[in-house]
Amino acid sequence: MLQQLAPILVLIAIVVIFAVVAIFLTSLSGPKKNPSAAKQMPYECGVPGISVKTTKFPVKFYLTAILFILFDIEVIFLYPWAIVYTDLLKKSPFIFIEMVIFMVILTFGLFYVWMGQALDWD
Repeated sequence: MLQQLAPILVLIAIVVIFAVVAIFLTSLSGPKKNPSAAKQMPYECGVPGISVKTTKFPVKFYLTAILFILFDIEVIFLYPWAIVYTDLLKKSPFIFIEMVIFMVILTFGLFYVWMGQALDWD
């Protein structure tokens, strides 16, 4: 059992050592002389921060992101199926029909979203 866990434990040890060394070296190399209010102020894109405001993104942004993730995950499910397709086809010819049904549902969902104008970016 320990022989199987040894590579994982070695990897964890290497990662922890690397993280500690990296944090230690960056703390040594960074300048820390004369902290002032101007140096401690957040800086972004050349515009000084005036007030703390949250940026409101339109709902279309979130909808597009969710749809991308949804269809991306659906397509990722095709990869393992394609790898073992010939082996599964020998055992059961219904695997092709199942995938056709999956693709029809996926295509119907894409057209439903498309006709609902959820993919239009205004």
